[in-house]
Amino acid sequence: MKNKLFNQHKIALFLLLLSGTMASCKKLIEIPPNPPSAITQQVEFSDSTSTMTAVAGVYAYIPGTGFGYSDGNLTICTGLSSDEISSTINDDRQQFYSYTLTSLNSQIGTLWSNPYQAIFLVNSVLNGVANNGNLSDSFKQQVTGEMEVVRSLYYFNMVNEFGGLPLVITTDYKATSHLPRSAVSAIYNQIISDLGDAQKKLKTANPSNGRARPNIYSATALLSKVNLYLGNWQKAYNEADSVIKSGSYNLELDLNNVFLEGSAEAIWQIPANQGYYATSDGKNFVPQDSGDAPKYLITSNLLSAFEPGDQRQVNWIGSTSINGQTLYYPYKYKNVTSDAPNTEDYMVLRLGEIYLIRAEAAAHLGNISQAMADVNVIRDRAGLAPASAASQTAALNIVMHERQLELFCEWGNRWFDLKRTGTAGTVLAAEKSGWTTDAALYPLPQAQIQLDNQLIQNPGYH
Repeated sequence: MKNKLFNQHKIALFLLLLSGTMASCKKLIEIPPNPPSAITQQVEFSDSTSTMTAVAGVYAYIPGTGFGYSDGNLTICTGLSSDEISSTINDDRQQFYSYTLTSLNSQIGTLWSNPYQAIFLVNSVLNGVANNGNLSDSFKQQVTGEMEVVRSLYYFNMVNEFGGLPLVITTDYKATSHLPRSAVSAIYNQIISDLGDAQKKLKTANPSNGRARPNIYSATALLSKVNLYLGNWQKAYNEADSVIKSGSYNLELDLNNVFLEGSAEAIWQIPANQGYYATSDGKNFVPQDSGDAPKYLITSNLLSAFEPGDQRQVNWIGSTSINGQTLYYPYKYKNVTSDAPNTEDYMVLRLGEIYLIRAEAAAHLGNISQAMADVNVIRDRAGLAPASAASQTAALNIVMHERQLELFCEWGNRWFDLKRTGTAGTVLAAEKSGWTTDAALYPLPQAQIQLDNQLIQNPGYH
């Protein structure tokens, strides 16, 4: 997209090609017979058929076009910024590890442009179904609620990467091409508004096969995470509690099943198949051949954080020997090729995280016994003895430790946790050089600032 916030020609091309990508969206949506062969830039929402084709495009696991995190770049970059992984390849992702990022870094451009492209598509669907007399009210409510959840995910991740952002909730390119940065509080207000409205519109049942399209619990799970980050402990607790007590999800007792298609733990899970590989995480982290060195290595800090016998280390960290040296790499997604016997889908939200959200919120609320009960559900699944805490501080330390081990290399959780708890400087400065307080936010892409003179760069970057 040449780092332009919205490149109309590329969006138009993507929508024209959308119907051709439907075959790769396995089991995502039951597409009606004879879907339209092309969709113009201003998508025709004349009936449910064309509308569902556009909706399918929102979830298409195609790097650079459909779902905005299909390339796995968020996990890599935030993993390098935190204390989870290091890189063995000499490219510009090294800047995330060493805190030498510049606004010209190509990965910064991707972290910004891919979600904004996806937001444009989400907004086009929202605009297309609003006040549309050709669609039933129940259909419009379902699609609107889904899109609000998806848009919330994008803004939640981006506000934690960049801080204040241009808040784009329309497809009017003239109105959005020169927007200033909205305050962080305004971004969160929009997220909370979207998720609250989605809860009113979505049902408990999943709208199609699998869990690729959000239901009410997807909205509630994400809202629990948002409120956790905002320090709204009671709200975070209540929402996580609602998801857990719904009975719709269960922890997978076998850790090797957590990220498989149809996982009982999945609250929101995108079908992933790129032809010759499945998920980008599998392609990015797992060596292609036994003699290949991994591109990204588990840090000694993360490796040493696991207790003896922790089955997460056994099952979610892979190893290979190169020249007599054992190298460790992330192994939650194990499929290197798309023809692996067990199909893996891309996990967005899962029950394991929700238990830890409820645990952290409970600890902040002074309910130490509940916090430890939830932590010990996760520890028991990992094959560990129960933990106990005699104080709120001890309970919170245990919860954050379990978050580090349970959620490593997933959605930037560790990087965001270090920042929101104010421990990034202490932890990261002790592990590697180069840390400054300005490194807590990524720079805005220089190309964006050149295109939009209303944008102001984050402190510490030029």
